[in-house]
Amino acid sequence: MQEDFEKIVRIFSISTIRYILFAGIPFVLYYIVLSSKSKKAKIQARLSSKQDYKRELVYSFQMIVVTTLIGYFILFTPFTAYTKIYQDVNEYPIWWIFVSVLICLIIHDTYFYWMHRLLHQPKVFRLVHLVHHKSTNPSPFTSYSFSLLETIAENAVIILIVLFLPMHKLGIILFVLVGFIINVYGHLGYETAPKWFRNSFLFQIINTSVHHNLHHSKFNGNYGLYFRIWDRLCKTENPNYVQEYDRVQSNRFGLKN
Repeated sequence: MQEDFEKIVRIFSISTIRYILFAGIPFVLYYIVLSSKSKKAKIQARLSSKQDYKRELVYSFQMIVVTTLIGYFILFTPFTAYTKIYQDVNEYPIWWIFVSVLICLIIHDTYFYWMHRLLHQPKVFRLVHLVHHKSTNPSPFTSYSFSLLETIAENAVIILIVLFLPMHKLGIILFVLVGFIINVYGHLGYETAPKWFRNSFLFQIINTSVHHNLHHSKFNGNYGLYFRIWDRLCKTENPNYVQEYDRVQSNRFGLKN
């Protein structure tokens, strides 16, 4: 029992530190230390209220607790025996760890897109998704601000993944970390993509902070998490996305729209 408790505390501590590093530090930098210097990169001119930030922090704590319990469940309970999680790093080629992370991102993006569209059905929205959309002008803290039901739904994907996809613990850690960093970027409230990104093939595939910010300000469209692919295939991408992205980048780099 003591050993289990220590494992839970360890996972909770790591999750909290990760949140502080990858959500807290960007918030301090962009919203406090560099707020005047980064003003041109702000997607929405206004700032959220302190009450918004407090609400997001409370729900973020809930998210950390749930992710801790799910992490403990898939790694340290008898459930592990039913998963494809492997302990010996040499059981698969080393490159598989990184390929498995990419596959996880693709699976998660698909899962998220269709779940997200379901969450925007009126009755489901009010019951499950409304908490997240109270942040109409998102900040890094919004990345973890969900109702309890949505928090569980958001995290269920990792349970599904480890049931069918061989994953080393390092791959799971990398997937969770990369996913969280991208999530924070999507909710940052500032566009940080480099100038060259606009004219690269990556722009046609990968989401940006502007892309997800439009979803929060308009409440529909742009349902994808990591990629634009499902939104473009299903014609749910906001028709003003590219124009809005160009506007923000024009402010940043002094370019003509």
